[in-house]
Amino acid sequence: MKNYQNTFPENFLWGAATAACQIEGAYDLDGKGLSVADVAMRFTKDVARAERKNISLEQVLQAKESRDSKKYPKRHGIDFYHHFKEDIRLCAEMGMKVFRFSISWTRLFPTGIEEIPNPKGVQFYHEVFEELAKYNLEPLVTINHFDMPLHLVLEYGGWKNRELIAFYRRYANTLFDEFGQYVNYWIAFNEINGAKFNVFFSTGTLRENTDNYGEDCYQAAHHQFLASSLIKKDLQSKYPKAKLGCMVAKFTSYPATAEPENAMQMILDEQLNNFYFTDVLVRGEYPYYASKLFHDNGIQLKMEEEDVEILKTYTVDFLAFSYYMSSVSSYDETIEKTAGNLTEMNKNPYLKSSEWGWQIDPIGLRYTLNQLYERYQIPLFIVENGIGADDCLTEDGKVHDTYRIDYLRQHIQQMKLAIEDGVDLIGYTTWSAIDLVSSGTSEMSKRYGFIYVEQDDNGNGSLKRIAKDSYYWYKNVIFSNGEDI
Repeated sequence: MKNYQNTFPENFLWGAATAACQIEGAYDLDGKGLSVADVAMRFTKDVARAERKNISLEQVLQAKESRDSKKYPKRHGIDFYHHFKEDIRLCAEMGMKVFRFSISWTRLFPTGIEEIPNPKGVQFYHEVFEELAKYNLEPLVTINHFDMPLHLVLEYGGWKNRELIAFYRRYANTLFDEFGQYVNYWIAFNEINGAKFNVFFSTGTLRENTDNYGEDCYQAAHHQFLASSLIKKDLQSKYPKAKLGCMVAKFTSYPATAEPENAMQMILDEQLNNFYFTDVLVRGEYPYYASKLFHDNGIQLKMEEEDVEILKTYTVDFLAFSYYMSSVSSYDETIEKTAGNLTEMNKNPYLKSSEWGWQIDPIGLRYTLNQLYERYQIPLFIVENGIGADDCLTEDGKVHDTYRIDYLRQHIQQMKLAIEDGVDLIGYTTWSAIDLVSSGTSEMSKRYGFIYVEQDDNGNGSLKRIAKDSYYWYKNVIFSNGEDI
């Protein structure tokens, strides 16, 4: 029987997260190539999510020819490329134990098909890792975070093409060879269930020139599953003690009512939005409900004989996930929706929402941790959790983000209760360490960080870094190992 514990583990990994495509900038410097993130246009929260995510080939080609960083803000980010020493120092001074960041695939392999990595890109990341080591900051590295090479989309059709496995494997092994001595924790793909809700930026799949878009999405996911397993094989041969995890955006759902139909719908929603992906990567095989999913949607996956054995043999070591909100499941299609969440979802009338419409449910995090640990019995890592807000500088040059402190406090309380429940939770990296360009809208005004960056939606500003009130609050949380919140 597991020993009872009502405190955070002594070696708990407190930290915060970032992504290369949202912070680095310098999209056209030192040999970097274009990625899918570099063609992401800026929108406001008033623009429908479907419009933002339904990228057309024409839009991609127009963006490819453009040099406009104001229209495509992920190109300039917050200039971490030139500010990384300052940003890492600020995180270290907060007391962080772990810093989650991603590597830009196109900074090392500009088109994705090169055989030798770009030496200037390799040198940049060596400097980043050395800076982290200087402060004893544990790196948590996401290998691909919504920024695959654009060339692989236009010339290969994205991840629906099996050839991408070899390109990705070469890229991942370059990371292991160059930086493996620094890293204990790797994540293969950010929110791998993006193949269902963030298709273009996750898989490079376009709706044009396809007879079955859904089939292309699931075929792309299959190739990403295989890629994850194959690099797990490579990693354990090179660094046997290093861990590779999978990551999903967790779409936690409750039945809208006690009607049995809604309870059944909740099971189906959880399967299709979450467990389909984690079942394959954690358990090493396609779940029983996949056959009905494929039958009902006319999907026929192309698989090779060795695929089944590869997936079964090389499963992940830990399960990472992002958690921002929950929703409700209902068989009634007329139920009220909210477009604020990562995807349009049914609205829970019992929850409050952020100014961007994301529903806030701290208890849902405890529920999710218990749900996932009961299902898989492997270590869990919360790698994104936070609230986007229009933070404002006061006249005295400060940011009083009490709403962020309140949001994080409530979620940390539920994490502690989940640990008391017996869940094996190894770390928590909030979203985000520092203000960055929003993933979904490419806005700057939707801020998540503990550190304010003086820059507006058009990329104008001094880029000055300013610690918010939440910075000092989280510093105390880490110092007390979650006891003083």
